[in-house]
Amino acid sequence: MRINTSRTVRAITAALAVGLIATGCSSERDNDAKDGAKDTFVFAGAGDPGSLDPALASDGETFRVTRQAFEALLEHESGGSKLVGGLAETWESNDAGTVWTFNLRKNVKFQDGETFDADAVCANYDHWFNWAGTYQSSAVSYYWQSIMGGFAKNEDAEAPKANYKSCTAKDANTAVIEVNEPSANLPGGFSLQALAIHSPKAIKEYEKQDATAKGDAITYPKYSQEAGTVAGTGPYKITKWNKSNKEVSLERFDGYWGDKAKVKNLVFRTIDTEEGRRQALQAGDIDGYDLVAPADIKTLEGEGYEVPTRDVFNLFYVGMTQSKNKALKKPEVRQAIAHAIDRENIVKTQLPEGGKVATQFMPDTVAGYSDQVKQYAFDTNKAKKLLKDAGESKLSLEFCYPTEVTRPYMPAPQDMFELMKADLEKAGITVVPKAMKWAPDYLDATEAGSCALHMLGWTGDFNDGFNFIGTWFAGADKQWGFKDAKVFDSVNAASKETDPAARVEAYKKANETIMEYLPGLPISSSPPAIAFAKNVNPPKVSPLTQENFAEVSFK
Repeated sequence: MRINTSRTVRAITAALAVGLIATGCSSERDNDAKDGAKDTFVFAGAGDPGSLDPALASDGETFRVTRQAFEALLEHESGGSKLVGGLAETWESNDAGTVWTFNLRKNVKFQDGETFDADAVCANYDHWFNWAGTYQSSAVSYYWQSIMGGFAKNEDAEAPKANYKSCTAKDANTAVIEVNEPSANLPGGFSLQALAIHSPKAIKEYEKQDATAKGDAITYPKYSQEAGTVAGTGPYKITKWNKSNKEVSLERFDGYWGDKAKVKNLVFRTIDTEEGRRQALQAGDIDGYDLVAPADIKTLEGEGYEVPTRDVFNLFYVGMTQSKNKALKKPEVRQAIAHAIDRENIVKTQLPEGGKVATQFMPDTVAGYSDQVKQYAFDTNKAKKLLKDAGESKLSLEFCYPTEVTRPYMPAPQDMFELMKADLEKAGITVVPKAMKWAPDYLDATEAGSCALHMLGWTGDFNDGFNFIGTWFAGADKQWGFKDAKVFDSVNAASKETDPAARVEAYKKANETIMEYLPGLPISSSPPAIAFAKNVNPPKVSPLTQENFAEVSFK
């Protein structure tokens, strides 16, 4: 996920943060059962969701919420990265990898009473394939385009060629999805929240509304911004989105086909500072939170809180948009930026124990990682020389960074930005800061290529190297603003290799090609921590940050 792919941190005092938390949660926490048993679990994320329809999103904060209400054809095992059945019990493909057959679960209902079957699956895929207008913007339909390509009728010359061919209901419990060409994104792509299955009745309402755009600003359809229309098959149903209190409320769906959620009510609240989240947990105002500050882990553990750490499965990077600033088209300038930034210092001062300097656009936990990539050691003097050789000794670059958010790969965005800004200025680059609210402003702007430099990252959606390097470098992308056939061909050649061992070797070669070209600078990978109250039995934590909160219970 950017994000997943993949939208001045605002300074507020800890006291104000906790005060807002206490005020915002009173109505929800009065919901506890009359017998004294708690029946509301409140979890704090670091940023606002962008949509209640996951098909329109590319960020983890949205997917954390929607994952509890929507299910995809495939899922990942609880706490791991192995693909398992979701709404499909079993699945298979032909030898060419172009025809995928899903044997669907029976007796599954949507939260609006509709029946789940093969026709419902096809209604979803055909709905996405026939998107038009602003829905074809990569900022809106990022994941569809990443996994299935373009649309029935591409309206944008830059839209990718459609790879989706058709969906057929062979019978009520068998759906067959065909694609034009095999892809390393399948079958993993069938597990994405962005391709989770919605009620056909809800889809008919979706299609009555449009997304609109003015410049880089996207206005999302009303149904995706208010509870009441969206309907999935998950263990919880979304009942309210209180944007003033920064809360999304969900209620157990008693018609769920699987194990029922152990807690009746689930509330996701945004608290955009690490300190605010920690103090809210310590005050008893929330029952858990994500993205624990590295310095807080031992403190919380010492106080008796559970603070499990996920395995490393993410990447943080600085993106360089060549179409935004012509100087970035010069290899020497990109290399100078790479040598100017002290990545080791960022890891040492900003990340929890286990954080690593990144040498390429995937973590070393993914098959295809290469130990032969070109290295760019921290060297301010070398950076200055490269800029001089490029005729850019007086270079000025706008550098965008997000506010009101913390991400698994980016614990403290402003602090990390300030460190990199100082490093670049020491090398003689004038940095023009541009702070933007994470969702949707920052995500939309970076996706549209509106920032010369920006900081983003990715937590893997599934365990294949293409889910990292293919996310960015399978073809021309506005975020990077460059076209280089050698880079694109190396990535796509790897994705089409059918032999697993040969594919891994091809990924290694692609990583070496990417880092030779240097479209951006990989910074680090981080093991994000998540915290829970002393009276909570937590869910299994996921390296993909795909926790299932139906597993949560109170002691």
